[in-house]
Amino acid sequence: MLNTTESTELAGAVAEHLSRYLTDVVICPGSRNSPLNLALLARTDIRVHVRIDERSAAFLALGMARVQRRHVGVVMTSGTAVANTLPAMVEAHYAHVPLAVISADRPQRLHGTGASQTIEQIGLFGSYAETTQVDKIEDLSRLASVFTSTDQVHLNIAFDTPLLGEQLPSARGERRLPAPSDARYLDHGEIALDLGRETLVIAGDEAWAVEGLEDVPTIAEPTAPAPYHPVHPLSARVFLQPQVSANNYVVDTKPKQVIVVGHPTLDRDVLALLNDPEIELITLSRTSDFTDPRGVAARGSRVKVSGQPSSQWLKICAAASDLAAEAVRDTLNDPVHGFSGLHVAAAVADTLGTEDIVFLGASNPVRDASWVGLPFDGVATYSPRGAAGIDGSLSQAIGVALATQSAHPDQPRAPHTVALIGDVTFLHDIGGLLIGPNEPHPENLTIVVANDDGCGIFESLETGAEPLRANFERAFGTPHGVDLAELCAGYGVNHREVTDTGELIHALLDAAEVPSGINVIEATTTRATRRALHAALRAQTSL
Repeated sequence: MLNTTESTELAGAVAEHLSRYLTDVVICPGSRNSPLNLALLARTDIRVHVRIDERSAAFLALGMARVQRRHVGVVMTSGTAVANTLPAMVEAHYAHVPLAVISADRPQRLHGTGASQTIEQIGLFGSYAETTQVDKIEDLSRLASVFTSTDQVHLNIAFDTPLLGEQLPSARGERRLPAPSDARYLDHGEIALDLGRETLVIAGDEAWAVEGLEDVPTIAEPTAPAPYHPVHPLSARVFLQPQVSANNYVVDTKPKQVIVVGHPTLDRDVLALLNDPEIELITLSRTSDFTDPRGVAARGSRVKVSGQPSSQWLKICAAASDLAAEAVRDTLNDPVHGFSGLHVAAAVADTLGTEDIVFLGASNPVRDASWVGLPFDGVATYSPRGAAGIDGSLSQAIGVALATQSAHPDQPRAPHTVALIGDVTFLHDIGGLLIGPNEPHPENLTIVVANDDGCGIFESLETGAEPLRANFERAFGTPHGVDLAELCAGYGVNHREVTDTGELIHALLDAAEVPSGINVIEATTTRATRRALHAALRAQTSL
């Protein structure tokens, strides 16, 4: 066997090209991808992370890419190992997060011959990522246009035997920082707006601070920028009414126009404003996707404003928002509801510090966080776009923490990342905690698990209605009874259980004060009161 083979030369060239477009790559063990794994480990300009499960590896890469805003690669062998990355690729597509799946394959001559672990990998991701096939070094000339024009990348690289030479590849690399993919934002043009009309902004995922809308009352989801005039999402029910009466005084409350920035998805009453035919809808986006449920909205990326919100409209919005915020705190203070996931979100929000980083799991956590006040100015918040639901959330949170600490190498300690997720979300991706002893580890990550022994979100949905309760627990509640402390011990992760708000606040403050890698705080909560809690909030915000 020679010191080099065609496969090792191809792998070295691939690794060199990848170093131009990414700084981090997650590799998974495998035979067919072994030349590329070794070539990447020889690079001094690429941080390599190793994971044994391809699905978890892809979501880890996705979490890092959310922070870096540039491609993070994930490398795996052939066969269904590639298919395991599809959920992360779908989420990346809809969230417009750059992600590169780099799959090893057998040469085309072995396809259709019954060769082991050989499937049709070209086109595997369908409309979510076009495959760039690499059979020889000359094919790599296409990578420049692929990485600079496409967020979701699939490189399929054919490696022939012999896969390896007799020696490891020599170290090489020159540190450089690829540009973030934000430069690929689309400009859909300008829309003229008269802010003298009663106007409400609804900002969702991928929202940005739109010049000219700073003084407009805004319902902002947790991942949106913190607005100057925040409006609580639970007040949306007020704005759905033409008028409300308070103290014998009638005021008009329905906005004349709603401006959507980004992609809101969380609150049904907020989304109802988008569907109200009496409200003019304007939607702003910097990608190819627009949130326009009626299909009638004016579409753009910039605004040219005239007029300004009236003092009367600002007072109405502030009063409705205050009513909703007070309803949340009053409900939390009512002992009849016990210790719920909403209490957990409130404790997390109340203990956040400026420059903290937050990852919010899908389902109840991100919605609870919006009800207790997020987004906060000075706190970076990340959450799944929604396509993947709870899938891969733990791995994404770890990726967010790793990317954040690598972005601040000169700080005396890593920035504090707090992840708030549910127990089913935690269990669904428990393999994300499997990090080898020689791998980069989060240095300051607190994972708060709101454990209500099942899927609490279904308690407040149609599925939780009394006539359906006979089959609720088995089909939707899905209690598991898992001992999270034992699981954490098995993965070598710190664990602490709390049973009330006071204990949780102390645990959060302790974790922030003395970083010690990954800390799991298990908040043992109830979901039995979730439906009644929601009913109490609706009652207090009805005018």
